[in-house]
Amino acid sequence: MPRTSWTMIRDTLLHEIAEGVLRPGDRLPTEPQLAARFGAGRHSVRRAVDAMAMLGKVSIEQGRGTFVEEAPRLTYTIGKRTRLRHNLLPQGCKVSGKLLGSAIVDAPAPVRRALDLEAGARVVESQRLTLADEMPVAFGWTWHPADRFPDFATRRESLGSTTETYRSYGVADYFRHETELYARPAKAQETTMLKQHPGLPVIVSHAVDVGPEGRPLSTSRVIWAAGRVKFIMTGTQDDRD
Repeated sequence: MPRTSWTMIRDTLLHEIAEGVLRPGDRLPTEPQLAARFGAGRHSVRRAVDAMAMLGKVSIEQGRGTFVEEAPRLTYTIGKRTRLRHNLLPQGCKVSGKLLGSAIVDAPAPVRRALDLEAGARVVESQRLTLADEMPVAFGWTWHPADRFPDFATRRESLGSTTETYRSYGVADYFRHETELYARPAKAQETTMLKQHPGLPVIVSHAVDVGPEGRPLSTSRVIWAAGRVKFIMTGTQDDRD
């Protein structure tokens, strides 16, 4: 019996996903099971699954298996007021986050420039992971001037909102001053953190937020799963956290 082409395996499984035979969150059969079903070699099965992962249709989790991708492509609007929760909640997502770590460190040169700080200034560096419906969407770092916000990371964990945390320091509101976006290949750590295929790119965002008087409050660098989010730029957004 002739071997089945890897493209036929790919197309058949993609059709089953589109028709709902394989549903979001379902685990695909193992390589030996797929090879037996299609009369194909394991190399062909592996190539077909790899191609599906490159399309963002499945996620390969080391030690667990391959799963039909659950997260749809989310829309993230960047405007005057850019707020994560109010971007994602209207799309029916359960938004959650995890503080991965925080520390007071010497401000790196790019951070110092973004925050308009003097040489030798210290900043609160925090790292967070963001999930939508339990699927990693982004992770990244935020820096705040330590003299103004010495315990920002832990206080935000307690209050659960960036807006409320700023208010606890006497900052009534904050605005997006600048956003830079670009795509690049994912690094190994990013692939692991975002649970995405190594061949998929990431989108990197650099941002600066300011207070009502225009003084910089924070700068951030966030790594986004490119297959799970799209960005819309607007100057009229008025969402609040």
